[in-house]
Amino acid sequence: MTSEPKRPLATRVVDKMMHGDAFSQWLAIERLEEGPGHCTLRMTVRDEMVNGFLIAHGGISYALADSALAFASNGHGIKAVSIETSISHLRPVQVGDTLTAIASEDNLGRKTGVYRVEVMNQKGKLVALFKGTVFRGGEPWFPEENG
Repeated sequence: MTSEPKRPLATRVVDKMMHGDAFSQWLAIERLEEGPGHCTLRMTVRDEMVNGFLIAHGGISYALADSALAFASNGHGIKAVSIETSISHLRPVQVGDTLTAIASEDNLGRKTGVYRVEVMNQKGKLVALFKGTVFRGGEPWFPEENG
């Protein structure tokens, strides 16, 4: 009898985070890749996500990027929360567009991390740029493994 190999730490962290993340579930986020300091997510814009201009509400691309930030920054196995974020919306997003958010780590310190998230549409056009800073409190996601 062979035992299943242990899933990577970042995957187990994101599994645990997604389990309680009703908003990311509502967005119908698809996880493409996750690891320590990086994450790629994808979602499709639905009718109920538009604003009065009949384009996607800016909060939709922001929320996708914020989820990518959360998963990337927690992928090291230490709990991290955002303390400052910003976004630049570069192109309008339409119903039916498929958005991909790619988060990458620019700097990782003992207590903070800085991340960049590029959000692209299905044509590979950059629709938003997001920057986030996180606080790393030092608490592990799986303390039972650290002893």
